[in-house]
Amino acid sequence: MSDPVFRSDADAVEVMRQYRAVLDHWPVPRQEIELPTSQGATFVLACGPETAPPVVLLHGAQANSAAWLPDIALWSSRFRLYAVDMIGEAGLSARVRPPLIGDTHAIWLDDVFTGLGLARAALVGTSLGGWLALDHAMRRPSRASALALVCPAGVGRQKNFLLAVAPYLLLGAWGKRKILEKVFGPAPEHLPADLEAISSLMDSIVRAIKPRTIKIPQLSDAALAAFAMPILAIAGGRDALIDSYDTRARLKRHVPHAEVCFIEEGYHFLPDQSQRVFDFLVYSLERHDAPGD
Repeated sequence: MSDPVFRSDADAVEVMRQYRAVLDHWPVPRQEIELPTSQGATFVLACGPETAPPVVLLHGAQANSAAWLPDIALWSSRFRLYAVDMIGEAGLSARVRPPLIGDTHAIWLDDVFTGLGLARAALVGTSLGGWLALDHAMRRPSRASALALVCPAGVGRQKNFLLAVAPYLLLGAWGKRKILEKVFGPAPEHLPADLEAISSLMDSIVRAIKPRTIKIPQLSDAALAAFAMPILAIAGGRDALIDSYDTRARLKRHVPHAEVCFIEEGYHFLPDQSQRVFDFLVYSLERHDAPGD
């Protein structure tokens, strides 16, 4: 049976080699955990004080937990972090891609929570990981103490990105650079050190992985309105994958207590959000745990 995630076994081996090399740059002591779940083995990186409030990190598509490298040092100073490699992506979890429709992924995250001994945690998700966080919180509201979402899928309209960039696929290396610019924005002359460590890994993933071409389920108005936990959503006005203006409008309409940070010139990739997410988590989790709350 063909691999649903990687184009070839050789591609998978090379991505995993680079991933392991990037993990050597993890800025704080970490624990590697492999959990049995209903969808197969799931890889989790744990770090931060064991008695601190738990935060589950859910990366986006065509990525793995290396994506959190720039955020870990700050966030782990106050929280117990669990960076989960999503099933069906370029990490060390099972290479399976069950349908996003239905509760399969929520059950999988239930298994992750149980394996980690978590009854409740804050969820931080980016892009597809944002949808995972929203979907799980919708189905298991008692388990989510707060949601921090960066360019989340599942709220605003999903754009037909592949159709929009199809002409660039015929234009060789120049076309590839233009496609990447539409997602990440213009490449800086010099990458920050924390991004330098993962840039070549991300390039390899783009070459090696089979991209998801499915439509991501959109939460209904009623589902959004039912959210009661603190929510932070960060979106970029130039997002090429998701209609971020629709994301902002739906959240303001149906989740008025949500904090929405809209970066007009931002793309689907929004660097330098560590402090904003950290401040939200500190405030939200301390408020939630305050006496009488």
